[in-house]
Amino acid sequence: MSAKEDSLKSKVRKKGLIREYAEAALIAIVLALFIRTFVVQAFKIPSGSMEPTLLVGDHILVNKFIYGVKIPYLRKTLIPISHPKREDVIVFIYPVDKSKDFIKRVIGLPGEKIEIIGKKVYINGKLYPDPHGYYTELHRNRNTRFGPVIVPPRHLFVMGDNRDHSYDSRYWGFVPLEYVKGKAFIIYWSWPHWKRMFHIIR
Repeated sequence: MSAKEDSLKSKVRKKGLIREYAEAALIAIVLALFIRTFVVQAFKIPSGSMEPTLLVGDHILVNKFIYGVKIPYLRKTLIPISHPKREDVIVFIYPVDKSKDFIKRVIGLPGEKIEIIGKKVYINGKLYPDPHGYYTELHRNRNTRFGPVIVPPRHLFVMGDNRDHSYDSRYWGFVPLEYVKGKAFIIYWSWPHWKRMFHIIR
């Protein structure tokens, strides 16, 4: 075999190897985009509105498949699977500024009457146990009142667990179901609270 033929074969092998790597990288990118769009997406908690359930610095995974397969950007559900339930921690598009994502807990479902008196939440006139609601000492002297309001069809009433420091449905209204991105289910990383890693979100 001549040196010229050997050089030609070497170039062909290199081109084949580059093509293989390029195809593998492309498949990996497409797969990652598919997973991020339809299955699971990572988010970082930027504020204390969900304390003590979620802390600033928690990195969470959100299940985007649980509520159905949606067409990206159009916010239309292609394959419905389920709807958010009371006490689900959800990530959603902030209705006032659609460039932002918020995370809160579902309290009121479509058609329900919500009323809040002090630290007590009433749903359809009945006292809700509110196991996740957290109030500061300052709240003891407050006689705040909200509602009653009726949750519109295909909307949710949401609140942050840190009730005295949460900008939520009490201030800006309801969340359309089509704005819901998914349900938060696990903390995969947290700093400086590293012991919270792999903590299931309830």
